[in-house]
Amino acid sequence: MLNWLSANLVNIVLIAALVLIVGLLIRGMIRDRKAGKSPCGGNCAACGACKGCSACGQCGAAKGGIRTDHTNGVSGNPS
Repeated sequence: MLNWLSANLVNIVLIAALVLIVGLLIRGMIRDRKAGKSPCGGNCAACGACKGCSACGQCGAAKGGIRTDHTNGVSGNPS
């Protein structure tokens, strides 16, 4: 068992470091979400993810209340 640990010590340390980094990133994202922070900062002109459908939670209000059902107030099926 000790031979296996000594042979794989570098791999174990690297994997532990990666798990720690990913865990800290996820924790930061959860804290930001609970604090109400938007991933794009609310600047819809610079946000490529929004596309006017209020995906980030602020773009719909910033662009004049564009609806999330992609009809923009038009009756019928969205195309």
